[in-house]
Amino acid sequence: MNETIRELLTRVGGLPVAVTELADGADLYAAGLSSFASVQLMLGLEEAFDIEFPDNLLNRKSFASIAAIEQTVSHILKAREAA
Repeated sequence: MNETIRELLTRVGGLPVAVTELADGADLYAAGLSSFASVQLMLGLEEAFDIEFPDNLLNRKSFASIAAIEQTVSHILKAREAA
C-alpha cells in the first residue's frame, strides 16, 4: 500500500521534493501538496484500491502524511469488509 501511495504522490502530487525523500510521517502540505493535488490523489487512491472516500474522511487530516493516507485507506477497506 505504501508503495502505491508513493507512486500516486509522485504522479499527481506535484511536490517540489522527491517522494522517496519523504518519511511516512512527513507533513505533505508542508512539502508542497496543494488542495488540487490532494483531490487528484484521492481520485487515484479510489481507483487504485477500488474504494470511495466517505464525506467524513475528506479532510486535510486524512491526507496529511503518507502514514495518515495509509490509515485512512485501511480504515475504508476494513469498514467495507465489515459491511
